[in-house]
Amino acid sequence: MVARVPVSVITGFLGSGKTTLVNRILKEQHGMRIAVIENEFGEVGVDDGLVVQSNEEIFERVAKYAPPVRGDLIRILHKLLKRKHAFDAILIETTGLADPAPVAQTFFVDDELKERVRLDAIVTVVDAAHVLQHLDDSQIEEGAENEAVEQVAFADRILLNKCDLVEPEQLAAITARLKGINASAEIIRTTHAAVDLRHVLGIRAFSLDRVLAEEPDFLDEGAEHSHSSSVTSVGIEAEGELCFPKVQAWLGNLLREKGADIFRSKGILCLEGSNDKHVFQGVHMLLDFGSSAQGVGRPWAEGERRLNRLVFIGRNLDREELNASFRACLAASPSAAAE
Repeated sequence: MVARVPVSVITGFLGSGKTTLVNRILKEQHGMRIAVIENEFGEVGVDDGLVVQSNEEIFERVAKYAPPVRGDLIRILHKLLKRKHAFDAILIETTGLADPAPVAQTFFVDDELKERVRLDAIVTVVDAAHVLQHLDDSQIEEGAENEAVEQVAFADRILLNKCDLVEPEQLAAITARLKGINASAEIIRTTHAAVDLRHVLGIRAFSLDRVLAEEPDFLDEGAEHSHSSSVTSVGIEAEGELCFPKVQAWLGNLLREKGADIFRSKGILCLEGSNDKHVFQGVHMLLDFGSSAQGVGRPWAEGERRLNRLVFIGRNLDREELNASFRACLAASPSAAAE
């Protein structure tokens, strides 16, 4: 019997460090052929530009994953399994607003997948600096699930990430809170998602029996998972070069004034006088810029359309104001309109 391909589902709330973990896995000298399936919440795709190039194969990205399009995930997995050269592992990086349960269900509702792949583990990445804020979110609609809680509760392993941003006594309190939600998952403290891959890949940590004991309707495809509709995304696409001081000031002011409502911000930027794709990533009021010099972005290819792509995910987002204020940072009047 052919060994089943292990699948790791990497989940975690917006900005927790999932893509950082995926990049770390792809850059390691492990000799494995790994397929990556990425999911994004937002009308403009950005994450495909944040994943590093490597010798491993990045197969396909699923945009806007949600339980009603589980068939898309099944289709992609079937396509992977038909390839001539087998993969040693598959990574699925969920959107930061995903309940991991419907993703996990995928591997038990399709006969071929049950024979060809196995769910190895649900790895939840947690942002130590903001996790309590998300666990205690009081603005979630009545009857809707708190995705941050669901992601912790469903984890086989928890990476408590960004520990460098939190004091030791706070880490102890956060660890206790996470254990209160999920006592069975091992918690590993990390910074920049630096973890021994032996603790996240090939660990055979997922137990269907454990899940069924806690959620008897887990395999019921009719089970409803209600999510808050208050979180939305605004995507911006525009051609043209940006004035770096202007866009840096704009992002800084935006996150300083409205960062409490902006869970996640990220983008790929074309800066005046630079041939690199410059990356910014924000979580609430924290902002980080990078470029290919830091191993994040890459140079623009010859003849490639130099398109700025930005996504903001949060509450109370003003689409028109975000578009107009961004375009004020362009060195020349753009012709492209926002998606």
